[in-house]
Amino acid sequence: MKKNIFLLSILFSLTITSQDHRIPLDTMVVTTNSVIIKGKTIPYKAITGMQPVWDDHGNVTASLYYTYYKRSDIKNDENRPIIMSFNGGPGSASVWMHIAYTGPKVLKIDDEGYPIQPYGIKDNPNSILDVADIVFVNPVNTGYSRPVVAKGKKLDTSQFFGINADVKYLAGWLNTFITRNNRWKSPKYIIGESYGGTRVMGLAAELQNSQWMYLNGVIMVSPADYKVLRTESAVDYAINLPYFTAAAWYHNMLPPALQNKDLLDILPESENYAINNLLPAIAKGGFITEDEKNSVAKKVAYYSGLSEKVILQNNLEVSPSFFWKELLRDKTGQTIGRLDSRYLGLDKREIGTRPDFNSELTSWLHSFTPAINYYIREELNFKTDVKYNLFGSVRPWDNRNNNVREGLRQAMAQNPYLKVLIQSGYYDGATTYFSAKYTMWKTDPSGKMKDRFFFKGYRSGHMMYLRNEDLQKANNDLRTFISNSLAKGKPAKY
Repeated sequence: MKKNIFLLSILFSLTITSQDHRIPLDTMVVTTNSVIIKGKTIPYKAITGMQPVWDDHGNVTASLYYTYYKRSDIKNDENRPIIMSFNGGPGSASVWMHIAYTGPKVLKIDDEGYPIQPYGIKDNPNSILDVADIVFVNPVNTGYSRPVVAKGKKLDTSQFFGINADVKYLAGWLNTFITRNNRWKSPKYIIGESYGGTRVMGLAAELQNSQWMYLNGVIMVSPADYKVLRTESAVDYAINLPYFTAAAWYHNMLPPALQNKDLLDILPESENYAINNLLPAIAKGGFITEDEKNSVAKKVAYYSGLSEKVILQNNLEVSPSFFWKELLRDKTGQTIGRLDSRYLGLDKREIGTRPDFNSELTSWLHSFTPAINYYIREELNFKTDVKYNLFGSVRPWDNRNNNVREGLRQAMAQNPYLKVLIQSGYYDGATTYFSAKYTMWKTDPSGKMKDRFFFKGYRSGHMMYLRNEDLQKANNDLRTFISNSLAKGKPAKY
């Protein structure tokens, strides 16, 4: 039960008033609570508030909203891991993993992740708070985080809205946070979902090279890797096939030889065909022979549930967006979800090349929006009239000079402690599980560090933790990864 509430604010030029939709730059609210995890009561402090971002001249350029959960019965936290948590977008708040995955509270949803009323939250018996403290960070324009712009000046978006700007200012913010909370001696981890995968790959290098902060682990949940994603390359098209297989299997659209087997028994077969047959066939473009093109189309139809005709009409290059529209077109006329293809949608017309809307996201917003607004105000006791941005404006976003994959490789090479865990849902059509495997393989092309990479797959979508069975499994996988990546007295050397 919540108790012992207090407020600390350091007021700069912004204040909380009923007339002004601005908030303090530097403030915190602390509440105490407890949660039962694996049958044991875990007491904790929830510290939520705003912490500034400074530029190189010491000027405040933004203030970020965060929530920090710290187990309160640990006297010495030098061996206590801390996890710094981000979601993606870019432009997405940290709400998703905060109140649905790793935090001490979780949404009131059904066991498969669908919304139920009345909306709200409940204790999360699967939270990793028993083994690690967690801070959920909201980048600029997400949650309550906002830029600070002097009167009469325009926002310089290049400070925040781009792959490299994002990791630079967030690394500086994390340095301040770790210093303020006296966590320099603790084992440190960063976790990022979706675009957050790009973000934490970049942060691993930026923290190490610019802030001299060395990590024990990088965790990527359904990571987006823009070296592959939406590049319309042969690799981009080919590595989607195993996802097509998974989604078609879920909707009973595969031929009996595949449909009558378990999902995990057929995915390796589809993966093998994607890499060894489909990829080189697509790479040949219009110079592939007709016999080979027809043979490949027949096999892709076998593994995807689509017809040979539409595969040939797409020149073997079937996009996920077309697949979401096409798979059930002649069966039920429904579309399937982008981020989680277990979800179904209804379009105005069955004709077309992509769904009218993301059926899974509209479902999730039912649950998350009321829950996070209620929770922050009524249980964390952070009160403001500022709008909580589940999604905020971060455009234009600068995707140039994307070297985060190489940054992660360098960070791992220079830091023998650093290990990587990737978690993906088989039914995620936005950042597919096989694309995540490909990212893992390509991060270290030498193969000399492959024993420090770990992949875990789940029978759900982008946010695998919304399915209760996977919520338990995924959190347990995090516990195992954290335990296996602690130094335990071993020196950092090869």
